Amino acid sequence: MKRDFLSIADHSRAELESILDDAARLKADLRAKRGDRPLVGKTLAMIFEKPSLRTRVTFETGVKQLGGASVYLAPNDIQLGARETVADIARNLSRWVDLIVARTFSHASMLELAEHATVPVINGLSDLLHPCQVMADCQTLQEQKGRLDGLTVAFIGDGNNVVNSWIHAAARLGIHFRLACPKGYEPDPGVLAEARETGSSTIEILHDPATAVDGADALYTDVWTSMGQEAESQIRRAAFAGYRVDAALLAKAKKDALVMHCLPAHRGEEITGEVVDGPQSVVLEQAENRLHAQKAVMVRLAGETD
Repeated sequence: MKRDFLSIADHSRAELESILDDAARLKADLRAKRGDRPLVGKTLAMIFEKPSLRTRVTFETGVKQLGGASVYLAPNDIQLGARETVADIARNLSRWVDLIVARTFSHASMLELAEHATVPVINGLSDLLHPCQVMADCQTLQEQKGRLDGLTVAFIGDGNNVVNSWIHAAARLGIHFRLACPKGYEPDPGVLAEARETGSSTIEILHDPATAVDGADALYTDVWTSMGQEAESQIRRAAFAGYRVDAALLAKAKKDALVMHCLPAHRGEEITGEVVDGPQSVVLEQAENRLHAQKAVMVRLAGETD
């Protein structure tokens, strides 16, 4: 039976911890210039409705390092759901490739793609979730802190797709998660309800950044205006004006708190340059770990299709 990687919520704690273990091993193997190539003869189709630096380069590089090949499908190449139905695209790709990664505007398109594909589908980003980013974030936290269980992550900003996936991860991996956001910018209510019902950790939605970062092990932020929300940029700048991660806010967290950002960063908006480029920042470690976490996901899914 084929498996997809659409949401962290689809996987148990043991499965997620196993992926993180595999990611750490693959990273060590790459640095030591050793390791096998388990995806020899396999091909990854990459459907991108949005531009990308980290998602595209890490998937394309990762599958090559594992011995496979990739086919990049830009927005105008297939026009997901416009030139051809999502279902027909999924059925056709399944005859040619072994894995599909998609970066879509609509999460509904992601679900439809997975429903009709007979090969595993990986969520490279949708408007609802960004699970690959958060797996890389968890790998980074584990490397830096030596554990995940019991850590507190404070996210300052919009209750967006990254936050939704963080809520899923926190509920399953024992991480306490706090979001400080303006009223009206809370995370998906279904995601929040599911996490509070099934998880053992604390998930808090707050509106005061100082309260959220008190005692936090990591401060996380993201852009105030995501792709597809450009028409709201002025409104969002006003709404989030008090939610900037700067040196004063960082000082209210633990002395060794990490600074995290999924990038790209808009210095001077959601975060100041001195903080994102400062000694407590691990943003480049997060970006690097996209490669290793996604390799672990690809190996796991491709192996189950043999």
